[in-house]
Amino acid sequence: MVKRQAYQPILITDASRSQNDQLTSRQRRYVLMMGIRVACIIAGAILVGANAPLLWVWLPLCALGMVLIPWLAVLLANDRPPKEEHRLANRFHSRQQDETPPMSLTAEERPHKVIDIEP
Repeated sequence: MVKRQAYQPILITDASRSQNDQLTSRQRRYVLMMGIRVACIIAGAILVGANAPLLWVWLPLCALGMVLIPWLAVLLANDRPPKEEHRLANRFHSRQQDETPPMSLTAEERPHKVIDIEP
């Protein structure tokens, strides 16, 4: 019997992932990191209870994991990719403007348009 894989569409656009997908991914990462923290707490308790050799090495490592992992988990859970600016806004802002505004020119320096009106 051949096991079928779930259908995964191929992305052919530059569209970003939906906010729901991003949130789900961050939640899974947070739960995984907090699970590792719980494992550090349990491992530290077992090592102390069993009076393990090299306890002076293992216990600080577990304590470091218990302190740093929650901090990193919160930072990564709140981290979102930056929002893209609107595509049309980039077209208008990409032009470089003149350094001097047009009103700073004197009347003689301003270019004049000549309009020909034929009767």
